[in-house]
Amino acid sequence: MSADRQFQTPLFDAMLSLARSRKLSFHTPGHKSGKGISTRFRKFVGPNIFSIDLTTLDEVDSLQKPRGVIKEAQQLAADAYGSDASFFLLNGSSGGNHAMILAACQPGETVLVARNVHQSVVTGLILSGARPIFFLPEVNFDLKLVMNVSFRATKTAIDANPTARTLILSSPNYYGITADLERIIPYAHKKGMVVLVDEAHGPHLHFHPKLPCDAVDAGADCSVQSTHKIIGGMTQASMLHVKRRRIDMTHLASVLRQMQTTSPSYILMASLDLARMQMATEGEKLLDKAIYLAEDARRQINGIPHLSCFGKTDLLGADLKEASFDLDVTKLTISVEALGLSGFEVSRILNRDYQIQVEMSDPGNILVIVSIGDRQDDLDCLIKALQSISKKGKLEGKGKKLSSEVGLPPLSECATLTPREAFFKPKEYWPLEACDGKLKLSANMVTIYPPGIPALIPGEPITPEIGAYLKKMSMFGAIIDGLDGGNKIGIVRE
Repeated sequence: MSADRQFQTPLFDAMLSLARSRKLSFHTPGHKSGKGISTRFRKFVGPNIFSIDLTTLDEVDSLQKPRGVIKEAQQLAADAYGSDASFFLLNGSSGGNHAMILAACQPGETVLVARNVHQSVVTGLILSGARPIFFLPEVNFDLKLVMNVSFRATKTAIDANPTARTLILSSPNYYGITADLERIIPYAHKKGMVVLVDEAHGPHLHFHPKLPCDAVDAGADCSVQSTHKIIGGMTQASMLHVKRRRIDMTHLASVLRQMQTTSPSYILMASLDLARMQMATEGEKLLDKAIYLAEDARRQINGIPHLSCFGKTDLLGADLKEASFDLDVTKLTISVEALGLSGFEVSRILNRDYQIQVEMSDPGNILVIVSIGDRQDDLDCLIKALQSISKKGKLEGKGKKLSSEVGLPPLSECATLTPREAFFKPKEYWPLEACDGKLKLSANMVTIYPPGIPALIPGEPITPEIGAYLKKMSMFGAIIDGLDGGNKIGIVRE
């Protein structure tokens, strides 16, 4: 396909043409091109957005069975990313993870799963009934970070489980650290496995040579990307990229029809069409700027007392010499522990006193995403705010003691029941404290969000270590999904 075709936006163009035709509407949505919308809403966003809030019509095609402009827009996305097919997703990457797992995994079959996957992958396992065997990511104790799965750990898991036919990975992780996909995927294929990658944080990687190799380029059979997270898609807009050799494309399309809404947002789909065009035609130039801003900010942050921001050369601690990781440098993980404050406290200070909102915080860090939408002034404001916080001296917040005690999440690779079995068992709800030492099995998925990696998966034992970790994270004020009112946790009834 000619590179010039990447300037085309067939879906968006069809939507504009239909909106301009001003045809009389006796179909959904009920606001009828904005005429029925709340006046306050219309005054704030303007009238145009409602004229392209459409339903399935001949002029704009159907996501459930694309034959026209949606089919053309998805093919342009596949050409841009180097996949055999690409599908638009309107329930974020979570919906894509559910779909690719249902398409690739059979009930009861063994699946190898990296234990640092997002909670939506576990939901996909619950839906599919597959039997996961988890293996652990590496830990960098110098940076106090869970890294990603190494080639060595993945190879060991594959060799120890010869009946497994599917491998599920997450790369990059929330901190921008990628798994060694260029070695892992060929080895898995050699062993006859299908490789699925949750690449929610990597929709931009394909478009710049200074960024890590993306999953499709590394040979993944399916990868899911959150177009809305890093590049120009609107929130919830994602894509699923597929290589057809090991994937039944007809079955996958059928699964997507069953998993996705029959009333898709054309506004979200238009943002995917336009985001693909933008990255395919000027992505390298836009990412050049984002990379420069991020690396310059990293250099300046490392010059601020009591703060540090690791780069590619810092990824390997003394205990990880055989592991190979890469870094998406547009992610800035800023260690604040030396301030005597937790990452949660620094996040709140930045928000309250400097009107700066960061992506995520954890006990020792704040995470900043630099994207194609950032400008030099934005990074200057961040640097000045961090300098101001540092100049107030080494602060003695409640986070100092806690952050040194909380440690890293004690991820388990052992479960007594599969996630599906545990999820559908009769449940009881206990206070978290009452589970200490009793090794009850969790019936819930319990997740610190973000980053959304489950601290507990249904079927895993609630160890004293995980109980202590969750209680301390609660003291920080972290958002803990999966605990009901009064910090009660669902356990499998004996």
